[in-house]
Amino acid sequence: MRITADTNLLVRVLVGDDLDQAEAAQAELSAAELVALPLAALCELVWVLERGYGIEGSDVSKALRGLLNGANIETNRPAAEAGLAMLEAGGDFADGVIAFEGYWLGAETFVSFDRKAVRLIAAQGRSARLPA
Repeated sequence: MRITADTNLLVRVLVGDDLDQAEAAQAELSAAELVALPLAALCELVWVLERGYGIEGSDVSKALRGLLNGANIETNRPAAEAGLAMLEAGGDFADGVIAFEGYWLGAETFVSFDRKAVRLIAAQGRSARLPA
């Protein structure tokens, strides 16, 4: 079977705060021939782990890398890596994904009111600025 994992399934696997659901979620991921992880689910996952559960970004990054390295996992890996680079630099995973997708779609510059995101993206050698 090929499945798309919703954010709540991933949270149960990584947090294990509901043992019955965690076991069921792990069984689904393990039994699947392919587990599709949409970028939206990854962005939600990072947000929930950091904000909802208070997990540090470095620990979220480790957990996410472990998940993404599963043999049956499929995702937009370059975009996920861009998100992880931002997370590991102290920024928001979603900002890294958004900037990556924008460049992929043909944009030249990431524009945001988020000073930290602009600074971190520029530090990666990408064009980024605050609105004029």
